[in-house]
Amino acid sequence: MSRSLKKGPYIDEKLLKKIAAMNKAGDKRVIRTWARRSTVSPEMVGHTLAVHNGKQFIPVYVSENMVGHKVGEFALTRTYRGHTSRVGKKK
Repeated sequence: MSRSLKKGPYIDEKLLKKIAAMNKAGDKRVIRTWARRSTVSPEMVGHTLAVHNGKQFIPVYVSENMVGHKVGEFALTRTYRGHTSRVGKKK
C-alpha cells in the first residue's frame, strides 16, 4: 500500500538537511545513509548517496529518472551468482 497523498513522500529529516546544506554550499560530496525507505526527491538529483545494504555502502548517483522511487531500490541486498550447472552436481 502506498503512502497517503495528504502526508506526502517520506524523506528522512537528517538526509534532507544534509542535501539542503550541500545544495546551498554547492558541494558534491558522497553522503553515507542508512535511510533506505526515503523517497528520492528532486533536490537529490546530481548527488551521490552511499546507501547501506546491510553489509557495505553502495554508491548511488541520483539521476532525474530516480525521482519518486525509494533510495533502497538502487542498493541491492542480495548477490545473484547464477544457477548451478548440472555438470557440477554429477561430479
